Amino acid sequence: MEYTEGRPAQTGDRLPRELRVYDCLDRLGIAYGRVDHAPAETMEDCLAVDAVLGTKMCKNLFLCNRQKTAFYLLLMPADKPFKTKELSAQIHSARLSFATDDFMLSLLDIQPGAVSVLGLMNDTENRVKLLIDRDLLQDDTIGCHPCVNTSSLRLQTKDVLETFLPAVHHDYTAVELFGNT
Repeated sequence: MEYTEGRPAQTGDRLPRELRVYDCLDRLGIAYGRVDHAPAETMEDCLAVDAVLGTKMCKNLFLCNRQKTAFYLLLMPADKPFKTKELSAQIHSARLSFATDDFMLSLLDIQPGAVSVLGLMNDTENRVKLLIDRDLLQDDTIGCHPCVNTSSLRLQTKDVLETFLPAVHHDYTAVELFGNT
C-alpha cells in the first residue's frame, strides 16, 4: 500500500461510483489522501490501512426502522460496540436494524463493505439521515471509502462537515454511544 494525494492517475479500472466521488471532492476543493488496497471487508482489514493513511477508519453502519421508512447512516469509532437500544432512544426510533443491501444500493449507490459518508452524494432525495458519534467529531481527520472497498481516503473532518455535507444537502445529528458501559 502506498499513500498518495488526490485522485488516481490511472482510472480505466475504477468503477464510476468511485470516480464520481473524486469528481465531487475535486469540484468542492476538498483535499484528500488516498490508499489503494485489497478489499477491506472488516474493521480488522482497515487497521493496516489506518497506519498508512495516518487516521482511523470509522465504522459506518447503514440502518433502518422496522417499517423500512426511515434510514440512517451511523459513523462511529471502530472500537466502540454498537447498541441498538442506546441509539434508538437518542433518535426516537424504535427497533433499528441493519438495512438491506438493496436499500444501500438504491439510496447510496454503495455495495456492502464500502458504506461511507461519501455515499450521501447519491442520496438526492435526502432519505438517509446522518448520525455521527461525538467522539469522531473530536478528530481532525476521518478515514472512509470512496464508495468502493478497494480504496480508502483521509479527509479533514472540518471539510466533511462544513463543505461536503452542505454541498450534498445533508446535515448530521451528533449522538453519544457509550461503548462498554
